[in-house]
Amino acid sequence: MDIQLDKITKTEALIKIKVSETDYQPKVEEKIREYSRKASIKGFRPGKVPQGMIRKMYGKSILVDEVNHMLSHKVSDYIKDNKLEIIGEPLPNVEKAQDIDWDVQKDFEFEYNVGLVDEFSIDLSKKVSVTSYSIKVDKKLIAETVENLKNQFGETTDQEIAAEGDNLFGVLNAEDDAKEESIVLYADKLSPKEAKKLVGLAKGAIVEVDIKKLFKEESDLAIALGITKDEAKKLKGKYTFEVKNISRVAKAEVNQELFDKTFGKDAVKSNEEFEQKIKETISENYQQETDMFLDRSIRNELIKNTKLELPDSFLKSWLLRTNEGQLTPEDIEKEFDAYTKELKWSLIRNKISKDQDLKIEHEDVMEEARKLIRRQLAGSGMGSQFESSIDMFVNNYLQGENGDNYMKVHNQVQTLKVMEYIKSQVTIKSKEVSLDDFRDLPMN
Repeated sequence: MDIQLDKITKTEALIKIKVSETDYQPKVEEKIREYSRKASIKGFRPGKVPQGMIRKMYGKSILVDEVNHMLSHKVSDYIKDNKLEIIGEPLPNVEKAQDIDWDVQKDFEFEYNVGLVDEFSIDLSKKVSVTSYSIKVDKKLIAETVENLKNQFGETTDQEIAAEGDNLFGVLNAEDDAKEESIVLYADKLSPKEAKKLVGLAKGAIVEVDIKKLFKEESDLAIALGITKDEAKKLKGKYTFEVKNISRVAKAEVNQELFDKTFGKDAVKSNEEFEQKIKETISENYQQETDMFLDRSIRNELIKNTKLELPDSFLKSWLLRTNEGQLTPEDIEKEFDAYTKELKWSLIRNKISKDQDLKIEHEDVMEEARKLIRRQLAGSGMGSQFESSIDMFVNNYLQGENGDNYMKVHNQVQTLKVMEYIKSQVTIKSKEVSLDDFRDLPMN
């Protein structure tokens, strides 16, 4: 068997394989003898079916199976032995394979398209600069949070007629579009002018609203409809809103009962302690968000500044063939930019991990999985009571999904170690901003 690599470009190549009769014939004959021993054919005793009959009935299918089996192993071994860093999986040349005459030919030629990772370098010096934001928790933000808590723990009642300050659930749709969207209009998120149109409405009423002017902020519209801010910006024109339900919240009093409901029995005992605890909690919650923003900024900065050429043509063909019936060429074109960004980040991350010998031990995976399970248990109110059984939960989780969960956590640990290393090498500037300013920062 002869195999060779023909490079088309720096990132695409052909693996060409020539298979002769001597390569496959011994295995084919072995399979025919095996079939002969096991075949059950009318008129012949078990194990006594002539090999000539087996060859006539099944010879071609045995030949095809054996050659394909050999090819699969040979291509895989060639890639491994020659340390080829490929993207995706080798794609067989289907047109060339279809031209084979299995009844006549003794020798065959096959081709596989492969996508290659070209050599690249990553700049991890102090010249690379990103900004780490922290959110200023001012009196305004604390006051807004207190108001939200008063609403959250207040008493909610259904109403027949909407009054000022009521929340309305209903259906929103554009006048030129039959598609309807369920939406909740929270009174404190609406612009005062548009909110006045809702006062006095009963269940079943339909009112016309200006989608651009309905909410105080575009971000509130995006959240209400479950879309991105960019998508919300594109919405315009007149919409109709049909009232399905009206609710009124009698706000909770700021007293010990509210303190206990918010932070637990006797955790705080005064307004001052309550506001200080809110400030600490907001800081902790937004720290997670700002940390994620910093990681995303680092990721995007490295993707943007790393010269990494990908085999775009090969990747599109590979995605189309491996998702046949699920993705169209149009789907792939639409999502290709996002896909290649994710692929580039994966290649960058793996290179840093390899170059810096950032080893991932089994115990690292276990500890990260423990943190994940603890968060899940705490979120369901079952925290410390299951601590003695935490490793049992962890092992069950890591063994799930045929090992996919283990690899998922393994990759999370790798990303954490890679990010820790990157942060030690590049310049990270600190900047304090308001929550509104943070929300306006570009997310990509």
